[in-house]
Amino acid sequence: MRNLYRSFLMLAAAAPLAAQSAQMQAAPPPAAVAPAVGEVAPDFTLPWADGQGTKAQPLTLSKLRGQVVVLAFYPADFSGGCTIEMSKFRDEYKTMFGDGVTVIPISHDSLVTHTRWVNDKNFPFSLATDTTGAVAKQYASLNAARPNYFSRTVYVIGKDGKIAWASQRFNANAQTGYDDLAAAVAAAKK
Repeated sequence: MRNLYRSFLMLAAAAPLAAQSAQMQAAPPPAAVAPAVGEVAPDFTLPWADGQGTKAQPLTLSKLRGQVVVLAFYPADFSGGCTIEMSKFRDEYKTMFGDGVTVIPISHDSLVTHTRWVNDKNFPFSLATDTTGAVAKQYASLNAARPNYFSRTVYVIGKDGKIAWASQRFNANAQTGYDDLAAAVAAAKK
């Protein structure tokens, strides 16, 4: 009987600790902090693909210094909102971006899927793949609830390698987002 009583006391004492431990484990991780306008853009190297397949040389952001770069994190190839966004980038490429700008859409999708999507939609830009989510995390674009789908964020990086403009909630369905992006690119080109 004493052993049963001791077991009961031990379980009663352990229950609050177990509940507290479960709460701590269930707490979401702290949100990533996005690089601020004026900060040097975090460097990275990723594989990328165009309509011909995987490019021989991986993409390294720091090697693009001297150009304006647009990083566009997006959830998934062939999805509705992403097709709207990338098709808009394609259709208005000359007026929205123009010469001297490198547009780099980034998702979790494979290089094979990227190649199929570029061919299907005739995108004039290559797509980078971040299968680990490490780069998306650096740019606060990792969707904590669904890590295989990045948040729709867009960054304009100036010729000096610094963040010139950022949108943490780019709306693919709102013309104002594209207008703001085009204005930021034009300002970064000066």
